[in-house]
This record gives sequence, C-alpha cells and structure tokens, in this order.
Amino acid sequence: MSKQIINIPNVKKPSTGFNHIVKAGNFIFLSSQLSTVLKTGRIVPGDIRKQTKRSMDNIKYLLSNCGCTMDNIVKTVIYFRNPSDRSVINEIYKTYFSNGQEPAKVSVQAPSPIPGIDIEIEVTAVITKV
Repeated sequence: MSKQIINIPNVKKPSTGFNHIVKAGNFIFLSSQLSTVLKTGRIVPGDIRKQTKRSMDNIKYLLSNCGCTMDNIVKTVIYFRNPSDRSVINEIYKTYFSNGQEPAKVSVQAPSPIPGIDIEIEVTAVITKV
C-alpha cells in the first residue's frame, strides 16, 4: 500500500511538519482539524460551539476534495479541553452524519498546545468509490 500526500489548492500547507491529508490504499487520514481558516491557517476564535462547527466544516471540506462525504468517516478522535463542553460538542458533531452512519469515536480530554483552541478533531475515512 503506497502513501500519497493530497494537497488542495487554496488550502495553506502547514509549516510545522505535517500534511492535512494522507491517502493510503482506500483510506484517507486527516490531521486534527481545529478552528482555522484553511486558506490562511488563521485561528478563528470563539466558544466551543463555534470551534466545533469550524473544525467539522474543515473536515467536511477536506474530505469533499477527496471524493468523500462525512459518512465515509470510519473513526473520529476528538480532543477537547473542558469536559463540561462534551454535550455541546456531541450536539453539533452528530448533525454532520446521516442517521445510522456515525463512525466509531474516541473522546479525550486534552488541552491543545495552541492558545485559544479548545477542540481538535482527527478522522479516518474510507473511499468507497474506486
């Protein structure tokens, strides 16, 4: 199985030694997404609701450029700072999937090393169209 880096026009290439998207076989691996503008890398401040929505929208955008939808996600890992935010995160998160197509999920309380970031979400998706 070979590894392929997927670069999307108008998405800023990270300068800290990672890629947003790596394809291996029929799998798409996304680096953790947070509340940023993908075009510039600028952090978008806001409460947990706004940060969660921005992270999920980034994931949706990146996957759409790989021929995937949110329902192609097989596993999600959510890192969040404050355990009291979990219900709000879940409320927003579940709206991004078709009923019955939710992926496996792990939630971990872990502060981001980036100031002002309260959530990061990483996903693994499978390409079903070959």
